[in-house]
Amino acid sequence: MNCQPHWKMLVYKCSLINQSCLLCDEPAEQAYPLCVACEQELPWLGDQRLHCALPLPMAGLTCASCYRRAPAFEQVIALWHFGFPVDTLISRFKHNRQWPMGRLMAELLGHGLLHRFAEGLPRPDLLLPVPLAKRRLRERGFNQAQMLGRWLSSRLGVGCDERLLLRTRDTPAQQQLGARARRRNLRQAFAVTGRLEGKHVAIVDDVLTTGATAQAVAEVLRRAGARRVDVYCLARTPKPGHV
Repeated sequence: MNCQPHWKMLVYKCSLINQSCLLCDEPAEQAYPLCVACEQELPWLGDQRLHCALPLPMAGLTCASCYRRAPAFEQVIALWHFGFPVDTLISRFKHNRQWPMGRLMAELLGHGLLHRFAEGLPRPDLLLPVPLAKRRLRERGFNQAQMLGRWLSSRLGVGCDERLLLRTRDTPAQQQLGARARRRNLRQAFAVTGRLEGKHVAIVDDVLTTGATAQAVAEVLRRAGARRVDVYCLARTPKPGHV
């Protein structure tokens, strides 16, 4: 049974200019429900590391971890630090089924990606949402990455395949695990149902923490023939010990 809510049936007045801001309830006066003042206060990521999107004092550098062991993905595109109020918006979307929060963030991420495409970022051939374990999907009732992928697909004009990438086994929740334990937890957790020879694909997820999930998925996609793998997500957590 597919319990994923149909994205076209989710109520969202993105075309109305007289809607209220989802953060402060003031008139948004924009094409999406976020006023200019609140939009400016979001924890936007500035200069970041070339591959993994961790913040750096200047753009275009490679961090020591990525230099020692190049990730299987080429580049992470994230809009925000995982800090207030983005962390609250993601939690309300992910755990409280507040769809407009997710749609708003997907709209902003899509806008940011279109800007990056215009600046020369290669456009992918396909979007692939990170699949949830079956037990987690039953508990939550939907996969937030699939919903983000559908919204991004519509905004970017890039196809989204929700069946090509599979979660082959249930794994313990990643939140309480360290980086090394996360990598062990995800061994042989994903599979691909077809070939991707020469394709440029982008993984879609809500938050990138240690990058263990993105790495595990990208390795599987590379083995299936993907030429390039990028990661599109809403937010990037800081490195432990850094703000």
